[in-house]
Amino acid sequence: MNLDKPLVTRYFLWLSNLVRGDLGESLRSRRPITRDIAEYLPASLEIIALSALFMAGIGINLGRLSAKYAGTWFDGLIRIVSYVGIVTPAFVWAIVFSLVFSYLLPIFPTIGRISPNLTPPPRVTGMYIIDGLIAGNFRVALDALWHIILPALALAMGGAAQAARMTRASMVDNADKDYILAARAYGVPDRLIYRKLLLKPSLIAPISIMALDIAALLGNAFLVELVFLYPGFSRYGVEAMLNKDLFAIISVVLIIGIAYTVANILIDMIIAYLDPRVRFGGSRSA
Repeated sequence: MNLDKPLVTRYFLWLSNLVRGDLGESLRSRRPITRDIAEYLPASLEIIALSALFMAGIGINLGRLSAKYAGTWFDGLIRIVSYVGIVTPAFVWAIVFSLVFSYLLPIFPTIGRISPNLTPPPRVTGMYIIDGLIAGNFRVALDALWHIILPALALAMGGAAQAARMTRASMVDNADKDYILAARAYGVPDRLIYRKLLLKPSLIAPISIMALDIAALLGNAFLVELVFLYPGFSRYGVEAMLNKDLFAIISVVLIIGIAYTVANILIDMIIAYLDPRVRFGGSRSA
């Protein structure tokens, strides 16, 4: 571990190994950390992908409905639900969903990635859903999807609630803009105004927040994966911290940092697509 060398020397030794794809060896598993990441990261990416879909679908649609019926009891109900979703940690939602949908209403499984009586599909991507579809084993793919619905929903609740609030606020603010008033004056139906003219420019702020929330899911999944006994990357990070596995901890933090960096780049690209003023302004300055 080069602990007998100065800190600066240790850092550059680690950096040179990182460039070669060598993250060291885990003190707990006694395997190369790159091998551990390749095994555990795809499992977490499955949850994060589904959670991102839940976050966008639930959050944007609730915010759109709340803005459409602003000032009514329906709007007030959605706003209360949004506040509850924001202040409640993801692991609390995980416990609630486990109790409701496993104990009271046994609908979803709450342990592992796949049912014990099924064999995992041949490894291609490490994601059971995709690998099951590639292998033509739709039963395994559906079972894997069934296992990640509750963890993904628990992770998405906070981000969906925040997206709903941001979408509502943006749409209510843009509803008084001149181009919306002009569209109403020309007799454009409200359903077209809310769906085409008002929603797209109102998504800039919510998408900016959601992209960072999605990047944060990799870190927020720590306790959620523990609640569902899900063998993912976040649970691997928790076990690394509990066992003081130094190289594994550094690698987990590195991966989360990369996720945030990629999310920020994607935010700029999406905002440029949604707002032509950003795209054209960048072209003129160049």
